[in-house]
Amino acid sequence: MGKYADNPAAVAALVEEHQVHRDTYIDKEIFDLEMKHLFRNTWVYVGHDSQTPKKGDYITTQIGDQPVIMVRHSDGEIYVLFNRCPHKGTKIAIDRSGNTGKFFRCPYHAWSFKTNGCLLAIPLKKGYADTGFDDSEAKQGMAPVGAVKNYRGFVFARIAKEGISFEDYFGDAMSSVDNMVDRAPEQRLEVAGPPLRYYHKCNWKMLVDNQTDTCHPMVAHESSAGTAVRLFDEANWPEDKPKPMAMEIIAPFMSPYEFFEEMGIRTWPNGHGHTGVHHSIHSDYSQTSEYWNALVEAHGEEKAKAVLDENRHNTVYFPNIMIKGPVQQLRNFIPLGPNETLVESHVFRLVGAPDYLLERTSMYNRLINAPTSIVGHDDLEMYERAQEGLHADGMEWINIQRLYPGEENFDEVAVENGTTERQMRNQMHAWKKFITLSMEQAAPEAAE
Repeated sequence: MGKYADNPAAVAALVEEHQVHRDTYIDKEIFDLEMKHLFRNTWVYVGHDSQTPKKGDYITTQIGDQPVIMVRHSDGEIYVLFNRCPHKGTKIAIDRSGNTGKFFRCPYHAWSFKTNGCLLAIPLKKGYADTGFDDSEAKQGMAPVGAVKNYRGFVFARIAKEGISFEDYFGDAMSSVDNMVDRAPEQRLEVAGPPLRYYHKCNWKMLVDNQTDTCHPMVAHESSAGTAVRLFDEANWPEDKPKPMAMEIIAPFMSPYEFFEEMGIRTWPNGHGHTGVHHSIHSDYSQTSEYWNALVEAHGEEKAKAVLDENRHNTVYFPNIMIKGPVQQLRNFIPLGPNETLVESHVFRLVGAPDYLLERTSMYNRLINAPTSIVGHDDLEMYERAQEGLHADGMEWINIQRLYPGEENFDEVAVENGTTERQMRNQMHAWKKFITLSMEQAAPEAAE
């Protein structure tokens, strides 16, 4: 045993009000505790129901380090099952997506299961007669996760059978999902193709931190967005000609500190929060009368205006996703190890909206988030430098003190200066809360 296992007090001591210890980002034992206690007891994004539109459709993914299958059952409902045969443990599905038909079949011994996980058939079943098999765990079939919630198409799961409810965990934070779905004239989103995947040699929390870090764009992205803006200015683009879509997307990254200060940050309990309370880098995107008219027909003029006036920048749903409502994107930061993260960047189609909106979100994804992007590489360079730098022994703490007031209550909603690091403090407060609470609850069970 290391110094943190079975020692919730030692884990709690890693997070202070204005700083966090480097072990939270680089220590393997801490990473294992995150997988066991944090990702097991929080509500984690699994997928979107448009990825499994037909009965038998499935996707494979993971919750923390746990492999799972999200599948559409014969009753039309979404199920989330552990991707493991109850016989010898073989992964049932290895493709990222597919259609299994009416049942899953293990490729090792041909045990088969209904798409809700129930055991369907076993070859040579007579071999289990009088063995007590009917009372075994394996007889129950593929194990479901503890709880599943489909919220307006977004499927979340909690591995633990008992724990915080979906409503209590997210509260008003789901308003960002509401805004993204309400932007679709038909009130539905569809995932548009497979995600862009991008491997990062850094801890998953670095990517989550970055989503509400508003003091880095004009610095880290000067070489990419700054160069694009300079070349565009030198081209003397006619003022009466619409600005190219790519420039609408990339130019706001070079906004000054004052722009980001005034945009505001809102934090919710349990580690959730978003930038862009008053405005954001998406506020000045052009719209067409065709889209406006479709939205007015769906909502009425007053609500249509309210929907489009809400231009939140990045919304973090703790622990590990970010959504962009105005450009219909979701980024999933999947932890692979203390120094490894896989990023999946999804784009969504607004059902009933003009195609140019999907064109814009796809362009944003390629320009900003893709492995081939010109902006994402700036962030990746900073993440990897930070991951390496945290191993330096000169100091052990990470500072998150910007606009720290001396005392904060993370159980209440707050709106503050857009360059505050309150959301990072909020995330680490939730990190400590969920891990240590789970460790304390597990301690009596281990002692019995």
